[in-house]
Parts: sequence; C-alpha cells; structure tokens
Amino acid sequence: MVLLSFGKSRGCQIGVDITSSAIKLIELKSTCNGFQVISYAVVPLREDAVVEHRIRDVAEVTRVLERVLEAAKPISRNTCVAVPASAAITKIITVPAAFENEEIERHIELESDKHIPFPFNEVAFDFQRLGLSAKQADQQEVLLVASRQQNVTQLTEVLENVGLVPVAVDVESFAVERVFAEMVHHQLGSQVLGEAVALVDIGAMFNTFYILHAGSIVYRRDTSYGGRQLTDEIRMHYGLSMSEAGFAKKRGGLPEDYDSTILSPFVDTLVQQVARSLQLYYAGGHKREVDRLLLSGGTGVLPGLRDRLAQETGIDVSLATPFAHMEIDSRIDAEALAADATALLGATGLALRTSR
Repeated sequence: MVLLSFGKSRGCQIGVDITSSAIKLIELKSTCNGFQVISYAVVPLREDAVVEHRIRDVAEVTRVLERVLEAAKPISRNTCVAVPASAAITKIITVPAAFENEEIERHIELESDKHIPFPFNEVAFDFQRLGLSAKQADQQEVLLVASRQQNVTQLTEVLENVGLVPVAVDVESFAVERVFAEMVHHQLGSQVLGEAVALVDIGAMFNTFYILHAGSIVYRRDTSYGGRQLTDEIRMHYGLSMSEAGFAKKRGGLPEDYDSTILSPFVDTLVQQVARSLQLYYAGGHKREVDRLLLSGGTGVLPGLRDRLAQETGIDVSLATPFAHMEIDSRIDAEALAADATALLGATGLALRTSR
C-alpha cells in the first residue's frame, strides 16, 4: 500500500498534479547531466470536479486522466501524486537515538494521540529520520507525515483506474520545495539559498504565496483569487460561454477594450493580493527581507503582471521555469512545453520525487 512513501525509484517517473482547473502530467528520466522531459500533457477539468484540491467527481477526474495519458503517451507507469498541505499533518518529533525504523513506527502508533488529531485507524502515515537532535544527544529527530487514509486511497485508486502505478503519495508543499531546490541548483544559483524568496503560484481558484529560505517553506498564505475570476469577467462582459471565455483568455483574439476593461483591473487586484501577502509576512515578525519573487501557475504569465508586481513591491520578479535546464525529448513540442512551464511546477516537483 502506498502510504506517503519516502522511498525513491530510479528510471522514468511520472508526476501527476490534479488541480481545480486541469490535470497536469510530466514524465522525467534521470540522465548523467540531470533530467530529461520524456512526455507531458495538460488537460482541462470540468468545473467543480475538484474543489479546494479535493476530488469531488471521481468519474470526471478518471475520464480526464485517460485523456491526459492519451495525449502524453508516457513510457513509465510509476507515478507520484500529492495530497494538499491542508490535508496533511507534518511535524518533527524526537525519539531515542537507538530506535530503528520498526521501533520508530511502533512508537508513533503508541503515541499517535499526541501527534495526530484523528483516530489512528483512519491514518496513513510515514516518517523520515533526520539525524541526531542538536539539543539532546540521546535523541534523534524524525519528520512525521500523516493524512487521513481516505485522502490517500482516493488518489491511488484514481491512478489505478487508468493503469498507472502509484509509487508515492507526497504532500504538495514538499513538491514545491523539491522543484525549488532543482531550480536553485540549475537556474537561480546556490546563493539563493541564503535569500528569502517569494514564490507565488497562481492557479484557477487560489493564489498561494510561499516564502522559502534555505530550501524550506517558512511562510505560506492562500488567497481565494485566481485565473477563474478573469475567465468569469471575460464570460460576463462579452456574453461568452465558460469554455469560450477560457479559450479566448488562453489564445487571445479578444476585443480591443479587453486590456483596459478586463485584464488591467484583474492584474491590479492580483498585484494587491500579492502585496498584501508580503505585508502579512513581515507583520508576522519575519525579519528576513524578500530578495526576489518567482511566479508560477497558468495565470502567472499574464501580460503586464511581472512589471506591475516589480513596480509595486520593489522586488525582482521572474517566472519559475522548472525544467529550463532539462533536455527535452524530440517527441515534445518544445514551444508548447515552454508556454505551459509555469503551470507544471507542481507536477515537476512530484516527478522529481521518484526520478532521482
């Protein structure tokens, strides 16, 4: 049974990111120079099939995932998915230094009521040994990760419905940290690890504001404002259906007044949301100044957004490109992949989870 596994598998591996607006798949292969993108696909989901990162319509998600596989034609079947951070418990606990894995597992089970706020028989959990405690020489630190079993089972069953093999169920925040580390290594430079970096992931329904320092997320804030609001504005203003509005937003061809009447006000509001998240980060007592800001998510590439954010915050703003350094398989349309790059941050982090 897949249980938030920390194990690693080598070879071609798939990351599947199931969001409220689309299912995104990317397949990576470990090479001597890093990684190669073997296949990828992004297919939209019907509205309300996934709500707040949780699957509400299994049949619809299964149907779209089948279309994703048809489009991507991946080589591997080994797949990593993630539960949302809001559905997982992550904490560092201490146990005697002499404990091996089996003893740690028994210890967690016996003391589960101290660490996990729901019945142990409903829990999927795993752990990772972090090393000896700096404060107590006879103790070791252990990272405990737990989620309700139903969250894990639902994800693994959806994968199995279409013939994929779930090898790990991750937590989305771990996937973000993993892909950030990859970008630091190949794109941003190791000096970034000493900086506080804001990463703003702008999805369909939410924008998630992260602050990362030394490779770890030290602050997070979710705001209910994303690309779906822009689609709704286009739909209502021009009398289009939801699918027509979504296509127009992505492909262009909207009337001349679009930039001033729809796009510009939306960008202004989004910039205000990000600036507010930044203010709350500082108001929370965080003294480390943010040195740069990265944008990800399908809405992160909106025209004018980068410049407006840089103007408002006074911070250098750039797009998060998780596989700019990777080799691209000849089967893939490199231009299409580049256009979808910021939307594939989560899926890439998941694929990296199992490809090393």
